[in-house]
Amino acid sequence: MGGEALSRILYVEDDHDVRKVATFALKMVGGFTVEPCESGEQALEKAEGFAPQLLLLDVMMPGMDGPTTLERLRALPAIAGVPAIFMTAKVQPQEVARYRALGTLDVISKPFDPMTLSTMVRTIWAKRDD
Repeated sequence: MGGEALSRILYVEDDHDVRKVATFALKMVGGFTVEPCESGEQALEKAEGFAPQLLLLDVMMPGMDGPTTLERLRALPAIAGVPAIFMTAKVQPQEVARYRALGTLDVISKPFDPMTLSTMVRTIWAKRDD
């Protein structure tokens, strides 16, 4: 099991309301330090300065989608090895398999329960070295 405790999450979600709810849930329920970003472009600007331990990325976003954002973030030397989780409403098995093939730890389905989101993230984080 992974040794270090998760505390710093870079969270990318274009929907303002979803971003607000998830950020609040991760901070207040989970006790995480969260850097919310409204776009892949904003994530690229903030990522290295924030030094996240985990990338939490929405899949469907205008402009740069989640997979493209992940690819661009992984091109940054400081972010290259940071694990990622996708959040999406598209959770058919073939979609999930495609997201995992991109190198993500797992996929969290939307809509999510704000009260259990932090637990889901921690559970996925704990399994990352299995």
